[in-house]
Amino acid sequence: MSPESWVLVGLGVCVALASGLLLYRRWLRRSKTADYASEWRSIQKMCRNKDDWAHAIIHADMFLEQVLEQKKFAGKTMGERMVAAEKEFSKRDDIWAAHKLANSLRKDADVTMTKKKTKDALMAYQHAFKDLEIL
Repeated sequence: MSPESWVLVGLGVCVALASGLLLYRRWLRRSKTADYASEWRSIQKMCRNKDDWAHAIIHADMFLEQVLEQKKFAGKTMGERMVAAEKEFSKRDDIWAAHKLANSLRKDADVTMTKKKTKDALMAYQHAFKDLEIL
């Protein structure tokens, strides 16, 4: 084989490897998105029962923390990661209110949950997840 043939074979192998890597990354991203959507659906299902509303808010907050960690936002605490991600959130005040509600639910089980509080908090989390492009 001539040197030109080896170069062409080498280029072909590089193109094939690059294509394979791109396809793998696309598949991996879709796989994660499906996992995220499944987790979000399970949180939404908790809202069917009024007794589980508080748990749904807490789980949504924990899910947001997991996503922020996976997306590599800087910070040691959830609050620090939320500050780092603030530019990503279209509804900053709403997500902060939802996070504060989740914290108060963790500390005080006697917090009265209303349908409006629950809906507002979950909508804030849903907007945050859409802003972070996982839903």
